[in-house]
Amino acid sequence: MLFPVRPVPALAIILSSALVLVGCSSGQEDGTAPSAAGTTIEIEDNNGTQTVNAPPESVVALDNRTFQTLSDWGVELSAGAVSLMPETIDYTQDESILDVGSHNEPDLESVVAAEPDLVVNGQRFSQYQDDIADLVPETPILVLDPEEGEPFDTELERQTEVLGEVFDKQDEAAQLTDEFDAAIERVGAAYDEGDTVMAVTTSGGEIGYLAPGVGRTLGPVFDIFGLTPALEVDDASDDHQGDDISVEAIADSDPDWILVMDRDAAVAADEAEYEPAEDVLSGSEALSNVTAVEEEQIVHMPADTYTNEGIQTYTEFFGTFADALEEQD
Repeated sequence: MLFPVRPVPALAIILSSALVLVGCSSGQEDGTAPSAAGTTIEIEDNNGTQTVNAPPESVVALDNRTFQTLSDWGVELSAGAVSLMPETIDYTQDESILDVGSHNEPDLESVVAAEPDLVVNGQRFSQYQDDIADLVPETPILVLDPEEGEPFDTELERQTEVLGEVFDKQDEAAQLTDEFDAAIERVGAAYDEGDTVMAVTTSGGEIGYLAPGVGRTLGPVFDIFGLTPALEVDDASDDHQGDDISVEAIADSDPDWILVMDRDAAVAADEAEYEPAEDVLSGSEALSNVTAVEEEQIVHMPADTYTNEGIQTYTEFFGTFADALEEQD
């Protein structure tokens, strides 16, 4: 026998749909707080698979390499290491952001007060990873530092692409990586491997040696472009002030090019005793007859590099380096 099919009332359909939506937007089994839209995505970071709200509503940013990217994309922060940010980052003008402070004396309670559904951690704050996890155990902590043993340039691009997925900024991320790749191609095309290169940092009026491969900030540049080192030493480090190599040893290596990071330009430019890298190098009698000095083949990284080491900083620097190389052709 056939039974008549009764139409389902419209109200029942609406209520049923509402229940489905509520079920989708309720708390996740892994304890991650849901976003307003109830959408989560799984992404890979240095610690494996992370389930994050997409986009997250309350963000804490602690990784210097990500500050400019997040700022340029208009990502609002609830808290961040504002004290570590250079004035070139717009977040420094936003008084609504809770300042976690510097890695030397962090106020980790500000992370708790922000009630984050995402913490972007890394670089100087890596040492507080476990502490932060204990304070906000249900919040995913995203770590995208360049991993040791991996090509530095591709790691910067990985970081940018993952952030693009998290914040629904895939097109913007692609533009950043495309510009980065273009700058790399320009340097690669213009550099003559017969030219030797020296990387240094200046701080407190002193010149520090940045070793190929491992030296802070500029070390990876040697690997990216296959630069020919003017000088190589044993037991070189990634110390932020460079290795203590005599200026005479640097001069004796007679580099064709000198790449420079002015550490103090980012952290001490307002101090009376600050001495710009240009003055430190030009004032060194020992370097006066070096080829790079005589031929004005000295390339400086952006002034805020020491506290802003993201993909944009390297793109800008590579463009400046490419300009200088192309002028010599």
